Amino acid sequence: MKYIVTGAAGLIGSALIWKLNQAGVEDILAVDHLGTSEKWKNLRALSYADYMEKDVFLERLAAGALPRDVEVIFHMGACSSTMEKDATYLISNNFDYTRKLALYSVTHGVRFLYASSAATYGGGEHGYVDDEDKLSALRPLNMYGYSKQMFDLWAKRQGFLSKITGVKFTNVFGPNELHKGEMRSVVCRAYEQIRDTGKVRLFKSYVPEYADGEQKRDFIYVKDAVSMVLFLIENKCRGIYNIGSGRAETWNSLAAAVFKAMDKPVNIEYIEMPEHLRGKYQYYTCADIAKLRGAGYSTVVTPLVDTVDDYIRNYISRGHFLGD
Repeated sequence: MKYIVTGAAGLIGSALIWKLNQAGVEDILAVDHLGTSEKWKNLRALSYADYMEKDVFLERLAAGALPRDVEVIFHMGACSSTMEKDATYLISNNFDYTRKLALYSVTHGVRFLYASSAATYGGGEHGYVDDEDKLSALRPLNMYGYSKQMFDLWAKRQGFLSKITGVKFTNVFGPNELHKGEMRSVVCRAYEQIRDTGKVRLFKSYVPEYADGEQKRDFIYVKDAVSMVLFLIENKCRGIYNIGSGRAETWNSLAAAVFKAMDKPVNIEYIEMPEHLRGKYQYYTCADIAKLRGAGYSTVVTPLVDTVDDYIRNYISRGHFLGD
């Protein structure tokens, strides 16, 4: 088994398998916890050698019974909800699970790439630069971000960042995210709102620096994101890297791109943000991808309006998944 992909039925995990399939690679062990969700649909059009449930995988990991010919582990499995309040669950699922896989990989000489998150940057008071020497200064705004930060810091203390690869994803969107419920991207939810009501609802701003809808995010299409991830593995890059577009786009611009892809006039309603989110809200994110560029990644990141158009016209409006 050449590759293991955890979180294989998730947005990024399934896109990784899709991208590997495009390169003719099918020697993949897909690992996930499907439960009662609809994310099994993300796997239907993909090719892989075997599937294993997460709990069985962890048991075999503990017993040292994983396939001996594994070359790379892509660890995309995690609880990605920024709304999750159960810190014990997040530590178990996001920190401890990753730690066990990292220890196995380093011990057995297996390349290990894991998903960190741009949520570790918190409010951005220290910028969005993937500088490993400044990890301890970061202050995530929610427990999800902190669970990712915990592993980044542990890996640094262990001296593992010279042996493994961490990737800090910004706002990833695209095909195969329908199972994510409230954590679906704004592109996905905007499409549904416009389809059903003819308008989209965005949160009002509560700081004077940003007008309503002018809050900014670094949005990255999942196809671009997995291309960056595979580049890092193929070029044996180690350490922590930002995975983003390197551009800060407003929510208004994103909404306008959705309306354009749906051939409908722009109609935005600004709504109150729930009280429990106001202190945890990021008004600006923009990944500094100079480190990735310096490693040799020269591919142009697809413009936002083009990615939204591809997602809506070729996937979500047709009920298609990657590989269909």
